[in-house]
Amino acid sequence: MEIKDLKKIELHLHLDGSVRVKTITELSSLDYSYVEKQMVIKDEKNESLTDYLKKFSFPLKFMQTENNLKRIAKELIEDLIKDNVIYAEVRFAPIKHMDAGLDLDTIVMSVLAGLNNDKVKTKLILCMMRGDTKENNDKIVELARKYNLPIDLAGDEKRYPNELYKEQFKKIRDYGLKYTIHAGEAKGPKSIMSALDFGTKRLGHGVKIEGDEKLIERLIKNDILLEVCPTSNVNTKFVSDIKYHPVYDYYKKGLNISISTDNRTVSNTNLNKEYKMLMDNFPFEVEDFININVNSLKHSFLNDEDIEELEKVLKEYWILFLFYK
Repeated sequence: MEIKDLKKIELHLHLDGSVRVKTITELSSLDYSYVEKQMVIKDEKNESLTDYLKKFSFPLKFMQTENNLKRIAKELIEDLIKDNVIYAEVRFAPIKHMDAGLDLDTIVMSVLAGLNNDKVKTKLILCMMRGDTKENNDKIVELARKYNLPIDLAGDEKRYPNELYKEQFKKIRDYGLKYTIHAGEAKGPKSIMSALDFGTKRLGHGVKIEGDEKLIERLIKNDILLEVCPTSNVNTKFVSDIKYHPVYDYYKKGLNISISTDNRTVSNTNLNKEYKMLMDNFPFEVEDFININVNSLKHSFLNDEDIEELEKVLKEYWILFLFYK
């Protein structure tokens, strides 16, 4: 059985970083090569997360109507089906889609409508943005409460530390909402520890541990999941080459990891490519990926009933794999 046959779970996936170039070409009537250059990391100089984030501004211009949001979300699901994904958590920042006058409720409902598909179960995550106003981030907390959706804190980790959002996370915990925090992507252990102090059980990326053994022990002891996005980590210069990525070492040390694309378009990747790249560069076996997916599912934002249902699907595949091995 090949990587493409694996049933997969994807927990870290940005809607605005995963828009098809072809779609924006059609919506903008611009040349394909020009649009691609605006949206995809290729050979140009990219030195940091800050540079990487610049690729989001262009597609956002065309994600300001109900129809476009529905279409882009629907197409993302079609792309996930090609990767044999059976469950995906898709995140986006509703505040960034109000330029043409849409209200927050319409924005959320449009994306939810596009994600609705019998072949892939999904959960929508709403992003607060680092550097945005307190008023806007408070609106996202209330919106998440209204629709009972999980929350993420995303954006430029280096310029806007977690501590600035202490008040929002207190409210999130008081409301009983689920949440994850981008941490350990552009900054190291201190950023991760401050995210843990907020009570998060998941870290967006979380890879910049820098050999801190006490932190590793804390992550293992508290059953924290790292949402690892290998190609993206190369793009943002966490590592210069995938062969230097610590993902395999983390896995072998007993850290909980999931494998995701982060931004399919910006990083010019998909989940099948991520898995193949890891197998080509590290001694991962198919059994490891099955274990990783089962563990990812257990750390997902699904309810217990849905987790149990999808876990059966993953374990049925496991049995088939072992039988045909």
